[in-house]
Amino acid sequence: MKVRPITAEAFAPFGELLMPRAQPTKMINAGRCERHHALATVERGDGEAIISIFRSEPVRLPYECALLERHPLGSQAFMPLGPDPWLSVVAPDEGGRPGAPLAFLVPAGVGVNLRAGVWHGVLTPLDRAADFLVVDRAGEGNNLEEVAISPVIIEP
Repeated sequence: MKVRPITAEAFAPFGELLMPRAQPTKMINAGRCERHHALATVERGDGEAIISIFRSEPVRLPYECALLERHPLGSQAFMPLGPDPWLSVVAPDEGGRPGAPLAFLVPAGVGVNLRAGVWHGVLTPLDRAADFLVVDRAGEGNNLEEVAISPVIIEP
């Protein structure tokens, strides 16, 4: 499978992109700060929204993707804190199992918000370790399903 560039339209079945809009929603702080309001919705069911930092080891292409997971009770947003592009691997749901994965190349400075229940690969920075600001759900219930899949090779 080839990595594809990410666009809001191509990623829409899985969630939203986290990046400034072409025009800010409004100017704040005496006109010194652009506010790009409500770029995504935190889905949290009966839990609460939490903010974490994840530090992930890098992968190199070609990359073998053999594990997908999903969070059925809440969304999960990833915002890179560094200057590098990264991969977002997602898959449609097919009767409670992941379908064929898609790999998106996410530019530096762009994050994603995965909808509740969206199958996705593990965090995949390219070439060097990276930190991500993560907004997701904490609370009662099992909010993690992992599935080993037949390995898919992701190529540049």
